[in-house]
Amino acid sequence: MSVPAMDSFKTVLKFLTNQKSTIGYSFMAIFTIGSERIFSMVSFQCPCNPKQNFSYGLTFLIGPAVVLLAIGLFVSTPLWRLCTGCCLNPFKLCPKGNFMGCLQVFVKVLSKACIAPVMWLSVALLNGTFYECAVSGLKENMVIQIFCKNKTRACHDELPRVPCTKSQQPPNENMELLLMLRAQSQILGWSIIIISATVALIGTCFKNCRSKVSYLQLTFQKIYMEKEQERFEVFAEDYATKLAERNLKSFFDNKSPEPFPFPNHNAWEEISAVYTYKEREQYYSTLQRYVERADRDYSPEKHPVLEGQEFIEMT
Repeated sequence: MSVPAMDSFKTVLKFLTNQKSTIGYSFMAIFTIGSERIFSMVSFQCPCNPKQNFSYGLTFLIGPAVVLLAIGLFVSTPLWRLCTGCCLNPFKLCPKGNFMGCLQVFVKVLSKACIAPVMWLSVALLNGTFYECAVSGLKENMVIQIFCKNKTRACHDELPRVPCTKSQQPPNENMELLLMLRAQSQILGWSIIIISATVALIGTCFKNCRSKVSYLQLTFQKIYMEKEQERFEVFAEDYATKLAERNLKSFFDNKSPEPFPFPNHNAWEEISAVYTYKEREQYYSTLQRYVERADRDYSPEKHPVLEGQEFIEMT
């Protein structure tokens, strides 16, 4: 590969690396739209029954959003850093009474986890298929008044069959009801998009306005945290490999294991806490704050063992 081609490749790679959040959200949007279309065309079949339409349509509208929210929370590293071990020690949730810091973490985690569900609801409502089925099955007076005002009794009875185009009403009336249902669905979809965008903008402005550090320092901290996580995984894999080799060598050679430096339990606990910035400190993570402490505990972990799926400290 020639030098200009290599430089172009590096430029493209750097651009993609810098825009990985945007690319991730774009991929999420494409995946959401594709999934909604597959659900609509392949698996969704409105029963057109007044007793089943609402529950069936609502399940397809809300069900995937709930699953996406659960997945978003499940893959959230800050959430697990905050919650791991809190059943045994509830004070780990908000160490040293830092309730505002914990609340900020929860809000941040929840806002990120809500991105995929909001995308799903927006796309599903803009398409209108699930909403049409769900609302057509409602027998509430308000719904009947909206769609069947100044119309015959047949409109009340045939409304659940409108999404399937099986209504016994004249085609023009059937299309009119279908367009009303679809219009309401799309209005709700755009309302969710507008509200979400407004809340995100106001929340970002509020967060930045109350920030105790400058925008460039926040940018630096974000880059640092990403690099620290990348290097942590590399170091963890390297040390885990060395520890495994040392233990296997001791076992097969039938000799006492060689000394192996390893952080103690308290050190792991301290660097696992969620970091919140303080004016009197200029650290960018709990790991940096720990390693720069003058009174840090250097005593190694002597007996880490595996019980079930968790490491515990032998006393």
